Amino acid sequence: MPPTLAEPNMIKNGVNKANVQAKAIQKILITQPKPESEKSPYFELSRKYNVELDFHAFIRLEGIPARDFRKQKIEIQHYTGVIFTSRNAIDHFFRTCEEMKVSVSQDTKYFCITEAVALYLQKFILYRKRKVFYGADGTNKSMFDVINKHKGNEKFLYVCSENQQDNEIVNWLKANSCEFVLAFMYRTQSTNVKEILTKQEYDVICFFTPSGVRSLFDNVPKYKQNGTVIGAFGSNTSKAVVEAGLKLEIKAPLPQATSMAAALEQFLSASLKKK
Repeated sequence: MPPTLAEPNMIKNGVNKANVQAKAIQKILITQPKPESEKSPYFELSRKYNVELDFHAFIRLEGIPARDFRKQKIEIQHYTGVIFTSRNAIDHFFRTCEEMKVSVSQDTKYFCITEAVALYLQKFILYRKRKVFYGADGTNKSMFDVINKHKGNEKFLYVCSENQQDNEIVNWLKANSCEFVLAFMYRTQSTNVKEILTKQEYDVICFFTPSGVRSLFDNVPKYKQNGTVIGAFGSNTSKAVVEAGLKLEIKAPLPQATSMAAALEQFLSASLKKK
């Protein structure tokens, strides 16, 4: 039978209690760039639990030039609500607007997957709560709840990757009769991490996007989990992990594990208790 996501009552604080292993965790691979700030909770985890954390980005983003974006025949200024599921989407939205010399209306509303993504908008706009909205717990459902309150009055622009859209979001917008368009402003490419994966043995690997999971198999097509603990941030990443035939053991965000660092903390703490 194909692997399935753990039942909700089996996952507590981001950790699948049924799968917590007693073996010592020594090396953890975070499939993102190394944090610039020394105050990152990842570094505190490393010190507290005496584990080695490696950071390697499994994907890179390539912006779609304005000349190519124009081929999509989207008039950005005609849309009153913009949907963002990542900081990268925000970066490329405002880059595209600048390249196309499009002035974004001050009345534009922004619907974000998490508060952290919403706060990132401060880099580009005067942040006002009446026009910036985000889900309560980082899930698609909580973002849908927010969008649902405004769908009758807005035309939505969903900023996403050319080769990696969130089908759950697209299907919900269709099913709920929302007026929307997909705006492809960047594309996702797998980075070359084959040497890292073949020369190092990791006890835990944490993924943050479905593209990151795809990159794993782009680099090592015959990859076997062999006891490696897999973590995933976001419902779509979790789904990609399971669909790839891998066992998911660490999941975020959840109410008591709103970040991957928090979920890792729960896992490491539970691992120590199992010894």
